[in-house]
Amino acid sequence: MARTLMRLAGAVLAAALAGVSLPALAQVEVKMWTLLSGGDGARMRDLVERFNASQREVRVVSTTLKWGEPFYTKLITSTVVGAGPDIATVHLSRMVNLAGGGVLRPIAPFELSGADLSDTDFYPRQWQKAVYQGKIYAVPIDLHPLVLYYNKTLTGRAGLLDAEGRLQPIEGIDALTDAFRAVRQATGRPGMTMESSQSSYAVWRLWVSMLAQRSVPLIKDGRFAYGRAGEDSLARIAGWFQKGYAQAGLDYAASTSQFMGGNAGFMINGVWEVPELVRASTQGTLGFDYGIVPLPRMYGNASVWADSHAFAIPANEKNPMEPAKVKAVMRFIAFVSKNSLGWAQGGHVLAYRPVAESPQAMALTPNASYAGIADHVVYDPDAWYMGAAGPLEAMASKFMPAALSSQLTPAQALRMFETEAARLVRKRPPRY
Repeated sequence: MARTLMRLAGAVLAAALAGVSLPALAQVEVKMWTLLSGGDGARMRDLVERFNASQREVRVVSTTLKWGEPFYTKLITSTVVGAGPDIATVHLSRMVNLAGGGVLRPIAPFELSGADLSDTDFYPRQWQKAVYQGKIYAVPIDLHPLVLYYNKTLTGRAGLLDAEGRLQPIEGIDALTDAFRAVRQATGRPGMTMESSQSSYAVWRLWVSMLAQRSVPLIKDGRFAYGRAGEDSLARIAGWFQKGYAQAGLDYAASTSQFMGGNAGFMINGVWEVPELVRASTQGTLGFDYGIVPLPRMYGNASVWADSHAFAIPANEKNPMEPAKVKAVMRFIAFVSKNSLGWAQGGHVLAYRPVAESPQAMALTPNASYAGIADHVVYDPDAWYMGAAGPLEAMASKFMPAALSSQLTPAQALRMFETEAARLVRKRPPRY
């Protein structure tokens, strides 16, 4: 043994004297698929580049795929044949579908602790959503809820601001409706804007929030259970459009442009529009001062729809991951978690508490104005057909917007939705 070590040392010394470099240890390459584009995509690319530059043992190679069902379809089909990526960004609202369908590999507690991560590092609601049947299937990155944006110029003319220029508290569905009407009457411009064309998701997210605020379940015992509360909630949303407080038929781009152009008093949208507002305000192209508050309490509580991005490891059962690769993946996840302050600049509420509760994160504006919303978020109900761009949400987006444009009554829209969605509710969860 001693002679072997001496020969190896001699070979190393001879190679060094001859100017010959010996092969370095093999670098572990981690392939990541992400559905993040735009500003979120740029921020994730920056995190990947920073991680790759921080060490030499692991290199993450990221590929961006089309958001929504195209991404999930490709992730599912590739994983089934063992050709999926090593890591993927997913929505926590899809956990039942992905984990229950065998698409994701559980993360063992020792793999989590080996990366210096713990369940207590994350907010309970997000962590709970990342667990399926007692096993960890994802590590949350953020929380992105609906919020209420407001134009201080228009809402000020409507008498809705306090002496400091902040929106006065709005409590109750009637008070929110009155605020939209006040802007319309005082300025002649829409009191509120949100996407409302066919295939829009905003009405579903708002409707789910309203049901949760009324403590009414969407589905119970395999049947739709919202009843009259669901119809009434959709009718209240439709009323804003029918009374002229909001313009029906706008797609996502048109509705955000309406607010950004200074032509609506309020906007109901997700926090993902924060970066664009910050950019326009900083560059002086916005044309008005804005504010953001959590979605108002319209009924009994302050519940609000939200979703979360998360990291997950595809199962690839025909090509299982080696322990060294798992360790490399977890190392990257830990790096992103601990360096996620920049991710908050996308408007997101961070899931990793040591950073989310740091003085730097708590000082971020306008994030601080809605940071407390994490205590009130609700996700789509747990079912295989639920979640971001999932089949039930897609069906709802076919019919619910028609109630806003008066093409259907709220009762008709919900009846057509239920009729088409009933087969999903009865269908056995798929195992891919």
